[in-house]
Amino acid sequence: MILPIYAYGQPVLKKVAEPIAPDYPELQELLENMWETMYNAQGIGLAAPQIGLPIRIFLIDTLQLEDGDGTGETNGLKQVFINAQKIEEGGKLWDYEEGCLSIPDVRGDVKRPAQIRLRYCDENFVEHEKVFSGMIARVIQHEYDHIDGILFTELLKPLKKRRVKRRLENIKKGQIEPDYRMRFIR
Repeated sequence: MILPIYAYGQPVLKKVAEPIAPDYPELQELLENMWETMYNAQGIGLAAPQIGLPIRIFLIDTLQLEDGDGTGETNGLKQVFINAQKIEEGGKLWDYEEGCLSIPDVRGDVKRPAQIRLRYCDENFVEHEKVFSGMIARVIQHEYDHIDGILFTELLKPLKKRRVKRRLENIKKGQIEPDYRMRFIR
């Protein structure tokens, strides 16, 4: 089922999400709905707070970013992250233009470290600890920020923040027409 994505201004987007237990009700159905919602909105990541749930779940699919060079090799990742905990970040800081399904039509350069070490459970509650780098690390960091109540717009340079302020207010008021279902503050 395609769920509405919570828009900028919704309080759940600013909360630090809570961990869940393996017996979380209807977890597999929730994950299926999150995948369907993310793909419907043409996203590459989605966190539970973006669908109104203050829990520590996010998923990513960077395989979609592959340019199909015909070699059969992929550098992307399709993964569920449950109860993720950041262990460390490192490597060179690099800028890249980011966007967010909760903040349609707003984009901006965000500086992030090139690597992240994460401890998390997969959809079967098997624990993993891995280092991710490059674009995968960036997408994970963006989604991880969601479960910590941080939006990418908070990481923009001051001038860019001022430039997007009016658009953010319009999103908050529901004065936009996104291509996917959204829930606004009314």
